[in-house]
Amino acid sequence: MTAHKPLALISVSDKSGVEVFARGLVEAGYEILSTGGSANCLKASNIAVTDVSAYTGFPEIMGGRVKTLQPLIHGGILARRGTDEAVMADHNIRPIDVVAVNLYPFEETIARPGCSPEEAIENIDIGGPAMVRAAAKNHADVTLIVDPADYPEMLIRLQADDMDLASRRHLATKAFAHTARYDGLIAAYLSSYDETGEETGLPGFYTPQFEQKQTMRYGENPHQRAAFYTEASPIAGSIAMAKQVQGKALSFNNIADADAALEAIKLFSELPACVIVKHANPCGVAQAKTLGEAYQRAFATDPTSSFGGIIAFNRALDTGTAEQILNQQFVEVVIAPAIEDGVSEIFAAKKNVRLLVSGEWPATSPASLDIKKVNGGLLVQDRDLHILSRTDCKTVSQRIPTEAEWADLLFAWKVAQMVKSNAIVYAGDGRTLGVGAGQMSRIDSARIARWKASDTKLSLLGVAMASDAFFPFRDGIDSAADAGVKAIIHPGGSIRDEEIITAADEHDIAMVFTGIRHFRH
Repeated sequence: MTAHKPLALISVSDKSGVEVFARGLVEAGYEILSTGGSANCLKASNIAVTDVSAYTGFPEIMGGRVKTLQPLIHGGILARRGTDEAVMADHNIRPIDVVAVNLYPFEETIARPGCSPEEAIENIDIGGPAMVRAAAKNHADVTLIVDPADYPEMLIRLQADDMDLASRRHLATKAFAHTARYDGLIAAYLSSYDETGEETGLPGFYTPQFEQKQTMRYGENPHQRAAFYTEASPIAGSIAMAKQVQGKALSFNNIADADAALEAIKLFSELPACVIVKHANPCGVAQAKTLGEAYQRAFATDPTSSFGGIIAFNRALDTGTAEQILNQQFVEVVIAPAIEDGVSEIFAAKKNVRLLVSGEWPATSPASLDIKKVNGGLLVQDRDLHILSRTDCKTVSQRIPTEAEWADLLFAWKVAQMVKSNAIVYAGDGRTLGVGAGQMSRIDSARIARWKASDTKLSLLGVAMASDAFFPFRDGIDSAADAGVKAIIHPGGSIRDEEIITAADEHDIAMVFTGIRHFRH
């Protein structure tokens, strides 16, 4: 066969960095094949490009649907070096050594408001996945790049002729994951419509994909293997996007609890706030004029449970608060959207404490799905992102809550939303005073919350109480009244609501129904 320059095929939807990559390949002696928009992009940057249609002698047809599905292209990608030279010579097929392909933006298309099924289907890539799979299959001889983030390193290695099999296998593995996720998105989208074309709300096929971010010494317990996986595009301000400033590697339980703390603190925005979590439950929550005061008030709810806990803040962590924490308690993880100058130096004195910076989070959490693994399957539901407003509530007692009581009720309700069921929260003046979590009966949760307050010598006289679900019997109301509670917020909806309301009136308790519950298992 006539000697030719090595061939590189570039056909990308995401054109980030592609001009620099292509120019570097040309400088390294490669001839560039390209298609449609990619070719135009490179030509506009004065990069020499051969159009695929000119190379194959067959034009793009059907509005670009058919352009790379051609033997000269797939034969060049799939040809086994040292095996297929004879057939390549017979059919004038040149080997294609580098393939840079990423796919039509299907995910971005369906995310656009008003996207029609027809528009979505036109953004299902066919030739792209075929080339990706072909190159990935033949990774023994072909370098395949689907992620623009890989261009700089791979360009250096290609220019130095330093690509090895392990690197190409890694790129191929990444590429198969890329097409698997793409196909999963398409299947989920199409199965979200019934036979009449109406959206069903949840897909018939659900194929989430996660990438391993971190391996761990063990899981919840030392005999369990574990790793941390993240979504392809985690949302800003999530535990998956948090940066660790210092400390030991995060454990399985650290990440689970830090996620609980971070999601809880997001419910508070008006004032500096602090959430302390232990075993996925808030054991202290408070807001105040300063972050340090919020921390002290949260800590005072339950100093015993706060030992070895996870502390989250909704403002940049300052040096004064950092010193308070480290001087007052043992802590596993501290997480905040940012840290002020000097904080990392203070934490350096406690080198095992994990300090995380989450970054700012959106004011409104984007809709997403909540997944719970069960043996043999998944439970999938919408995430519980409901935010209660005062106008959503219905006062059912004879006595109407005072303005101060309304503030306490809504604060307690936010906390109860993040506490494992059955959940009872006592709160007053922007802080928790007792939290009862995860009990088999609501009255037991109430007793535990009351005992917690008593143990820390916090008075419950005149405070508010929140329950994540309705009270099935009046004993919970009688117990709350005996503790000193003067306002209660809960969903209502029990067959004994009248009995519950009567009990509240007998104790001169203001009672509010939300009409919505927050079970959390």
